[in-house]
Amino acid sequence: MTKLTHFDEAGRAAMVDVSAKAETSRTATARGRVVMAPATLALIQAGQVGKGDVLGVARLAGIMAAKKTSDLIPLCHPLLISKVTVDLTPVAPDSVEIEATVKLTGQTGVEMEALTAVTVAALTVYDMVKAADRAMRIEDVRLVHKSGGKSGTYEAI
Repeated sequence: MTKLTHFDEAGRAAMVDVSAKAETSRTATARGRVVMAPATLALIQAGQVGKGDVLGVARLAGIMAAKKTSDLIPLCHPLLISKVTVDLTPVAPDSVEIEATVKLTGQTGVEMEALTAVTVAALTVYDMVKAADRAMRIEDVRLVHKSGGKSGTYEAI
């Protein structure tokens, strides 16, 4: 089994020391979706949600969340992110697909930032249309690509 890196010799939670790691170009992409009633998706697509542009607000929320990941996840390093993209795509009849990609040149990866961006974008979609559909589900949030660093490239199957 792979040794877990977020524990010290005594088994206590600890931030990983990345000071000896080389700076490399690192990228991570995560995906997820919000499943809803077809009528809810129709409201979003027609721009008839009283709170505003659901997909635009969720995109911005995802970008902001990626930048704040170290404030949310206790052992994540604060990072100088160079790029974040968050794409939200309505998929008939009943979902919004979300994909986030985060990039930087640094000493540690950006997987958590990509996953946080997708999750917060999904939560924002839920928040903006919950009055119309409280039964929405956030599903299948996962890492689909990671490159850079000592462990190399990961591609989800």
